[in-house]
Amino acid sequence: MLNPISGAYSSLGPGQRNGAELAVSQINGSDAFGVEIEPVYADTETGTSAAQQSAQRLVQQDGAEFLFGAISSSVALSLNEFAASEEFVYFPGGAAVPITGENCNQWVFRCETNTAQIAEAISGYSVNNLGTNVWFHIADYAYGNSVYNRVSSRMGEANDEFQEVGLTKSQLGSSNFGSFISQISNSEAEVVILGMTGGDLVNFVNQAADQGLTDQVDLVGPTMSFRSVRGATGSNVVGTYGGVRYDPSIELGDNPQFVEAFRSENDSPPGNFARVGYDSVRLIARGMQEAGSTDPADVRDALSGGTFTTVLGDVTLRESDHQATNPTWMGELVEGEGDIADVERISKVEGEDALPPASELGCTLN
Repeated sequence: MLNPISGAYSSLGPGQRNGAELAVSQINGSDAFGVEIEPVYADTETGTSAAQQSAQRLVQQDGAEFLFGAISSSVALSLNEFAASEEFVYFPGGAAVPITGENCNQWVFRCETNTAQIAEAISGYSVNNLGTNVWFHIADYAYGNSVYNRVSSRMGEANDEFQEVGLTKSQLGSSNFGSFISQISNSEAEVVILGMTGGDLVNFVNQAADQGLTDQVDLVGPTMSFRSVRGATGSNVVGTYGGVRYDPSIELGDNPQFVEAFRSENDSPPGNFARVGYDSVRLIARGMQEAGSTDPADVRDALSGGTFTTVLGDVTLRESDHQATNPTWMGELVEGEGDIADVERISKVEGEDALPPASELGCTLN
């Protein structure tokens, strides 16, 4: 288990780990899987060098043969290469397309929803219903650039009147977005796409509300619906829009029992990062069960192209790129009963429709 417990995504890592630990507890406490997971832990520190050193220790010293974790897509991409060189199964938690796109390899499987899938949910709705003059502000790393590339492309395909009126970039971990907000405010933008998450997104939304930008334009973020974001933005996020990768109220697959068990262990509902941790570890166990073996090569072969029941229903880890065929939704943030905004799901894209062909995303494993 390799999670960002410190660094820019330290607010997100514990949820990811909590979901994974719940999966381990359920697997080890049940005869249904026929295996026992022995977890070992490390911190990515939200940095590629630290993550690589931690992964090397887990694999070469602690004997780990299966690895899950990372939220930063740049970190996940660096671990892709390590998984290929050491030949262990890796489930990343990053969302950038290249992880199972141009940088895919036979040892990497992803149940996290990627930016191409979430782009299918937010792009057409935004450009057809919110406005055609669009500004992009992104964190300048793999995930942010992936959001820009996919959403701008899909908006252009969805509406001939789409106009990109501006593109600005900030460093991951930035805290002051005032100058960018002023630029956007003085433009003709009707919609702002935010390719960022975690503290970056929280700070941008809060500062945008303080400076009156949320009264001028519609803010749309692929991760705006995350509970961690809603919890830190309060009423400032109400009226914005976001892609929905997961919501505890979804009546699909294993979700009802997952939500109940997670609440019992953590006194709060799970978010997307917990969902990814939970499903990733359970999919590794399902692969072992299907293979009748714990050998990484056997589990890899059993997972490739397999269809499994998850929190998001029955999904397939495509043979062509090992990306899970997750459904996605477009959501609006509305006033909740407490201090945290609720997510109102507006439209759904089914799993097979949300995911472009692997060849289009740069991966052809088979």
